[in-house]
Amino acid sequence: MQELIATLQNGQTFLANLPPAVLTLIFMTLGAVLFATVMALNALVAVYAERKISAWMQDRLGPMEVGPQGILQTLADAIKLLLKEDIVPAAADKKLHWFAPFLVFAAPCAAFAALPYTREFVFANFDIGVFYVASITSLSVIAILIAGWASNNKWALLGGMRAAAQIVSYEIPAGLAMLVVVMQVGSLNFNAISVAQDGGIHRWLIWHYFPFNFIAFGIFYIATLAECNRTPFDLPEAESELVAGFHTEYSGFKWSIFMLAEYAEMLVVALVGAALFLGGWSSPFGSFMNGGAWGVFWFSGKAAFLIFTHMWLRWTLPRLRVDQLMHLSWKVLTPFSFACLLGVGLWMLI
Repeated sequence: MQELIATLQNGQTFLANLPPAVLTLIFMTLGAVLFATVMALNALVAVYAERKISAWMQDRLGPMEVGPQGILQTLADAIKLLLKEDIVPAAADKKLHWFAPFLVFAAPCAAFAALPYTREFVFANFDIGVFYVASITSLSVIAILIAGWASNNKWALLGGMRAAAQIVSYEIPAGLAMLVVVMQVGSLNFNAISVAQDGGIHRWLIWHYFPFNFIAFGIFYIATLAECNRTPFDLPEAESELVAGFHTEYSGFKWSIFMLAEYAEMLVVALVGAALFLGGWSSPFGSFMNGGAWGVFWFSGKAAFLIFTHMWLRWTLPRLRVDQLMHLSWKVLTPFSFACLLGVGLWMLI
């Protein structure tokens, strides 16, 4: 961003005389609007895709009435949600009840800033990008706890407590799996990690130090699936047990914010997984179709594939019990992630 500001100030533009602080504020605002728009469009496309994917898996059509092949059904649902009455329980903490959806929305929105979409285009080229994304996405735990507690509903509170226990537990193996990559590249910068994998599919880190990196990718994938509260890890929202979990008392616009945040979180973890293990913006064919706008194509394509597998698993696997959920995190994924970290470290040392 500093380079862009310097370029504008040196050029013959109407922004040339503005101080750096004002330019920074302008670009931060434009970036926030851009990422919020991406989150909204992502939710529209992903919800429609999930409906169609589940329909194909269950040998049915899915939405077909609104628009050609039902393509406008999700847009119609979004308009319906925006027009619905906003109901706040009389005994709820109204300020926190309002605050929670916006905090859960802000966490994935802020995470987009550190991701490299091409070699040249990185909104905020952090040297601690991996640490930043891992930290900022953890804010969703606080937001979900606030939502559950402020609603003054036993189902919402129980869903919030489940979410906190689940997300905090699975952040540990996810973080250790990310550390496996960081240790190999020697940098927390997402762009540096993507550059290290440039040159073709054989250079992607998922294949290096086999089988440790491959197992680390599997651990990261499972752990981030749990952090997104996706089936089979959807215990915080378990409809058969908790009505709707932490967002039981939310309706209309505020409920739609939770939905936006869930699909945005899916997109963020898919992009992070693609950047760490699947080459990021680099082409799988080496120099062929590599660089420039192709970077966005490959990066988003890899993320789209991972999101598709999220949806595939949702309509394939049953929900875990709470004890199974904790057993998987603490007694399976965490020890294996430590083993991967140790194995790669010893391999590099030798």
